[in-house]
Amino acid sequence: MPNMTLAVPDDLHREMRKHRDIRWAEISRRALRREIDRLHVYDRLVARSHLNESESVELGRSVRRRESPSRR
Repeated sequence: MPNMTLAVPDDLHREMRKHRDIRWAEISRRALRREIDRLHVYDRLVARSHLNESESVELGRSVRRRESPSRR
């Protein structure tokens, strides 16, 4: 399995260090997998769409804004 280095802000790192029992690499893998799965859905939708690229990008941004935790 390839390795990846991930930079996190200092404040996030401090919080993570408070919970050393958590497997942060596993949580990161899951988050990356969820994002890739969302992108696959997006790619399938775009492949069947008659939207141009800029319209597709704007649609994706709109969906993302609606999915953001602050909007729930």
